Amino acid sequence: MASPIAPMLSPSLSMPASKAETAFGVYVHWPFCQSKCPYCDFNSHVVANVDQVRWAAALKRELQTMRVMTGPKTVSSIFFGGGTPSLMQPRTVAAVIDEIAALWSVAPDVEISLEANPTSVEAENFRGYRSAGVNRLSLGVQSLDDAQLKFLGRLHTADEATQAIALARATFPRLSFDLIYARPGQTGASWAAELRRALDHAVDHLSLYQLTIEEGTAFARLYEKGAFRLPDEDAAADLYGLTGEICGEFGLSAYEVSNYAKPGAACRHNLLYWRYGDYAGVGPGAHGRIVKNGRRLATATYKTPGRWIEDVERQGHGLETCEDIPAQSQADEMMLMGLRVSEGVSLSRFERLAGHALDASRLDEAERQGLVTRDGDRLTATPQGRLVLNGVLALLLA
Repeated sequence: MASPIAPMLSPSLSMPASKAETAFGVYVHWPFCQSKCPYCDFNSHVVANVDQVRWAAALKRELQTMRVMTGPKTVSSIFFGGGTPSLMQPRTVAAVIDEIAALWSVAPDVEISLEANPTSVEAENFRGYRSAGVNRLSLGVQSLDDAQLKFLGRLHTADEATQAIALARATFPRLSFDLIYARPGQTGASWAAELRRALDHAVDHLSLYQLTIEEGTAFARLYEKGAFRLPDEDAAADLYGLTGEICGEFGLSAYEVSNYAKPGAACRHNLLYWRYGDYAGVGPGAHGRIVKNGRRLATATYKTPGRWIEDVERQGHGLETCEDIPAQSQADEMMLMGLRVSEGVSLSRFERLAGHALDASRLDEAERQGLVTRDGDRLTATPQGRLVLNGVLALLLA
């Protein structure tokens, strides 16, 4: 059954930077997966059977608490992340979307994204998600090579991935999919061939991540034992440069370090994060940034699904922390997020948040080293600076 708000939805346009400080989004975390990928450090749990009626009710209950905290807002984006949100039944997704629409105003061009895995069972639900209101799908493809998919612990094949891409393209107004590169033994030629094959599927958005070793993952344990090696920094940098060149050939520009899109196809919800906007986070392990009574708060819920849902049913939320963000920390967070995007950050906004301007000598030094550029009020990381963002931030904010 179609969601009551589905007819009002249309493909979203990228939100202008000028609206960053008034935009509001909702993030919904679904923590369950069919299996745990060896590279993944997200809050995900392998559970065979989930009581979806109970979970839908709990998500709605926590949304109601968040509405009390945020007050009236207009929702510009909704994002279902995980875990594997495509393990949610379409009626569960519809119930959450409808609850959001009942609690807050919803923009006519609201972007509603859902992450999905391209297995055949989940792909059958695509039409149900579209009827529920989802208008942007993000597919976790990760590779178009069967051997590499096996190495990455994925449950689908390359053929299943391309079939899911085709079905998603026919079902949703907007589609993105993820690929992981800088894998063991990967050459520039092999990555170029794989990336061009991906771009041949007429996508308007790609998320392209370098494989990194995250603490506590299966890959971290294997890497420490010497089971595999990753490309060194120079080789990884070359692959990053090649990625930008090839995407540019297909009309996709790097609007963020790992995200490439055609004009107007950038992910509105992720832009909200990078532009340091406000968003409510619900579900196990979800984070939020909201303003209550003039105070900017950082919220985080309990990661363990059982603890979270019991707390929600008992008290209306699963919040583990809800803390004021000091002025300097707000400015630092805004800088950390904003330098990831090609549009950069507003120097005057940094000054308003921090209560002081960036140190002029440090800013001059970063510019002298070719790490950043200034254009009026905008500070932008250069391509060289994007490769060493942690170092840029350490220089500017120390």
